[in-house]
Amino acid sequence: MAKISGSEIRPGYVIEHDGGLWVAVKTNTVKPGKGGAYNQVELKNLINGTKLNERFRSAETVEQIRLDLKDFSFLYEQGDALVFMDTESYEQLELAKDFVGERAAFLQDGMMVTVQLYEERPIGISLPDQVTLTITEADPVVKGQTAASSYKPAVLENGVRVLVPPFISAGERIIVDTNEITYVRRAD
Repeated sequence: MAKISGSEIRPGYVIEHDGGLWVAVKTNTVKPGKGGAYNQVELKNLINGTKLNERFRSAETVEQIRLDLKDFSFLYEQGDALVFMDTESYEQLELAKDFVGERAAFLQDGMMVTVQLYEERPIGISLPDQVTLTITEADPVVKGQTAASSYKPAVLENGVRVLVPPFISAGERIIVDTNEITYVRRAD
């Protein structure tokens, strides 16, 4: 673990502060007319998700935490748990659906994910940015709609609703952004 000064904290850095693990969401260097400059940092707790705004002066030091990143393969869903397999050691890891959040609907058999570990304990998960899915339901195009970008609702094979352009119909395969849960383009 490395000690860094308060002015070196950048978005994405994981630090130890007040006995907890925090990720820097936003940072803003403030130089008031009177007094020394400081770094205004918005922190998010990695364990319980609470947020905190904190000022760090350049003289203060904090502990920067290095997270281990491991590749896992999604195996199956078991009740309220999702089961993943370590691609190197073949050990299985169970994570609660709540841990993954609403993006759990995008998990597919064999999908590769990256799990962030701190002292062998999972604290975060990254899915692929885009997945290809089939549309099961799509509303028909309404004639006479304006030429402006008008999107219509559609239901994907995993039950998630997204807005798609009018030319997309049921049975087509599309690419969906898993972070924003939005339509990207038609699949090839």
